[in-house]
This record gives sequence, C-alpha cells and structure tokens, in this order.
Amino acid sequence: MNNNKISIAEIVKKYTMFIVLAVVMIFFATQRDGAILLPANINNLILQNAYVFILATGMLFCILTGGNIDLSVGSVVCFVGAVGGDLMVNRQTSPIVAILVMLLMGAIVGAWQGFWIAYVRIPPFIVTLAGMLVFRGLSNVVLDGLTLAPMPDEYLQMFNYYVPDFIGMKGINMTSMLAGILACVVYVGATLLARRKRAQKGYELDLLVGTLAKMAVVCAVILFFAYKLSKYKGIPHVLIWVVVIVAIYYYISSKTIIGRHFYAVGGNEKATKLSGINTNKVYFLAYLNMGLLSAIAAFVTIARLNSANPTAGTNYEMDAIASCFIGGASAYGGTGSVPGVIVGALLMGVINQGMIIMSVDANYQRVVKGLVLLAAVIFDVVSKRKTFIAK
Repeated sequence: MNNNKISIAEIVKKYTMFIVLAVVMIFFATQRDGAILLPANINNLILQNAYVFILATGMLFCILTGGNIDLSVGSVVCFVGAVGGDLMVNRQTSPIVAILVMLLMGAIVGAWQGFWIAYVRIPPFIVTLAGMLVFRGLSNVVLDGLTLAPMPDEYLQMFNYYVPDFIGMKGINMTSMLAGILACVVYVGATLLARRKRAQKGYELDLLVGTLAKMAVVCAVILFFAYKLSKYKGIPHVLIWVVVIVAIYYYISSKTIIGRHFYAVGGNEKATKLSGINTNKVYFLAYLNMGLLSAIAAFVTIARLNSANPTAGTNYEMDAIASCFIGGASAYGGTGSVPGVIVGALLMGVINQGMIIMSVDANYQRVVKGLVLLAAVIFDVVSKRKTFIAK
C-alpha cells in the first residue's frame, strides 16, 4: 500500500477509540455547565480509576494469549489488601514490610493460578472462577468479617498525597505544569527517534503530517490534564504509580522478545510452539504478572478507602476486562495494546463520572456500560470477519 494514500476510513478505524473518547468527553462537557471538566472532577477521574488502569494493563497480557481472562482479580485485590491491612493495623508492621508481603502474596496467588492454567491446562475461566470464590472467602477469614482502619499515615503518603509545588506560584501548581511539559518533550523525542529508527531499517512509515498531528493531539491532552491538576492540588502520587506501570508494560509489550511471545501465542499457539517458544511459560507469566498487578491495585485500593474491608475489589475484574475489550483488545487474543487499554479505561471512567454528574440512575449506568462493552466486542468480531472474507 502506498503510504501517501491512507484513506480516512483507515485513519478512523485505527483511532476509533480515541475518537469515541473525544466525542464522549465533549458530550458530557456540554452537560451540567461543563462540570466534568472542573479540576476537582479531573482529579477524581484519575483517583477513582487508578486501580482500573493497573488491572487492565495486566489483564491485557492474559487476553493476548487467546482471549483468556482472569475473573479472580477483584477477590485477589481484596485478599491482598486484607493481609496488608491486618499487618499494618493489627500487628503494627512497617508499611514497607507490609508492601513487600503484599507483593509476595500477589505473586504466590498468580503463580498458583498460573500453574494450573499453564502446566495442567485447566481452562483459565474455571481456575480464576474458583479463585474468585476462594480468595473472597479467605479475605473474610483474614478480616473476620470486619473492616480494618485507618491505614498508617506513612502508608497513605505513598498513594493519597500530592507532589508538592516546589516553585510555589499562587493560584497554579507550576510543578504540575512543568511535569506536563517534560512529558510532552519526552513523548515527542521518543516518537521521532522511533520514526528515525524505522526509516533506517527501511520499514514503512506513516505520513509525517499524520505523525505530527498525532503528537500535537497527545501533547494537547497531556497539557490539558496537567493544567487541570495544577488548578487543584497538583499531581497525585497514585498517578506517578500508574504512569510508571503503564510505561514499563508498554515497553515490555512493544519492545521485548517476551512481549512478542504473548502476541504470538494468541495469534497461533500451535505455530508458536513449533517455533520453539515455550507456550506454557507464556501462560504462566501472564497469570503470575496478573497476581503482582492485583497486589499493586490492592495498595491503591486500601489507601483510597483508608481501610481494608471484605467488600473491597467487588466487580474490579469486570472493569478491567471491559477496559481491555473497549480499548481494542481482541476477544480471540493476539491483538491489543497498552495505550489502547488505557484509552478504554479512560472511556469507562468518563462515562461513569459523566452519568453520575448527570444524576443518571445506577441501573441505567450498568445498562450503558454493558452496551458499550457489547458494541466494542461486536466491532472487533465484525472487523475480523470482514478481513477474513477479504482474504
């Protein structure tokens, strides 16, 4: 295909979710005098969906292996949070030690489920459904049905506090603005460097005008969020956690050999196995990783709630799965990206917050989210069917 003749239809297909997110954001911005764009609401959008960004990033790697999912993540978040809460509240353990123990528990849970899925070949749906029940029950055992609160202040500082403004300008947090500008510089530099490397290797390139337009839009979004946060309290610590995790997993999925293995297994497991790749190891790593990220989501959850309680993590798995499919991950596996998943999570978060601001009944909110998820999967299935017929 001549890269100078990219049709509008191809551009729309490639950036469908980004366009949908923009349209939804504009729609809600026209309601209630633009309340959704208030600095406090932008801040809440990040805080309320931090766990979704983290879990959806891990869920993507499970889905890549063939459309597999993990139904236990909400219960694992609750269980790991219960262990951490018990250590910090009942046993007065240091927050650092508690965090290390929580990470270890998440890894053990992930390894346990990964073993049955990868090496015994029990379907992931069954293993994680069992895990959903087991770890929810263990949470109640650890907590004895009670809520443990409050969390130590040293622990809350890591997740609930904000980066201080080192410049101290009145009315605007300049640290937040400078961080946004720095993020734009890094993004533009990385994009241009990647384009240059592709050109040197003789790979097909997107139109330069398209690349420049994409960079302009992304930088505008980054600066918009930075400005809104600067008008509130600045950069929340939890955002730093999310950005670091997303950056690490974006690099793994797009720049490493093991990342390519996940896509290969989902694309054609038999061919991947014949190529000498240990597919069992790939499955195991997917669920081990999901356990670790569930533990990190537990950090965020008990910090935000300032407690560990038996109902924490309810429906978290649904939010993570929906974000992946809405963000472009294929129901058949082998397709999806970390940026797409983040866009999917943002879309779900904007829809949730927008409907709450508009005072939409909670039951109708579930209807809307269900229809959005169904529409995303239908789009994926129909697109693949058309591609197959065309071939």
